[in-house]
Amino acid sequence: MNKISKLLIAVVIAIIIIVIAKPYIKDYNEHKQYDFKVNTIDGEVTKDSFKGKYLAIYFGYTFCPDVCPTSLSSLAQAINKLPKEKAKDFVGLFISVDPDRDTLKNLKEYAHYFHPNFIGATSTKKNIDDITSRYKTYYSKIELEDSAMGYSVAHTSFIYIFDKSGKFRAKLDHFSDPGKIKEILEEIVK
Repeated sequence: MNKISKLLIAVVIAIIIIVIAKPYIKDYNEHKQYDFKVNTIDGEVTKDSFKGKYLAIYFGYTFCPDVCPTSLSSLAQAINKLPKEKAKDFVGLFISVDPDRDTLKNLKEYAHYFHPNFIGATSTKKNIDDITSRYKTYYSKIELEDSAMGYSVAHTSFIYIFDKSGKFRAKLDHFSDPGKIKEILEEIVK
């Protein structure tokens, strides 16, 4: 066999490997993008902790006066409109971007206020920064002069939906009404 034949065979084998591996590489990159490790009052959780469940993730903070409660209420209403056998398999994960004020105990109570299947979590600022950058979401502490709160947190308001296998399925903004959220959830839980 001459050099050209060997090179041609090597190129064909490389192309076959790339074609076969491409879906696995895409799945690996998506898993890496959306993976996380955060703390709840009941212990550490990762995205893989929710395999076998539908998962909705929301980033916010408990002192939020309007956007967080509205988003979590809309999500809870949409889940409650699903058939009971589907709704029981849905978990909402509220990840606080304000670990300085939001304790794990307060996060659990806050999340449960909206829905019994909601969990409150947080982590270190460094870890939260890493997670939010991979989710392409944003938050920033805003100092408030002459305020008893001391500061507020500006943040984007998206709900990230994952299916039972942990695959990312949808990114919803907080302007979605419960009916629209329910339609999207119904498509995922089919």
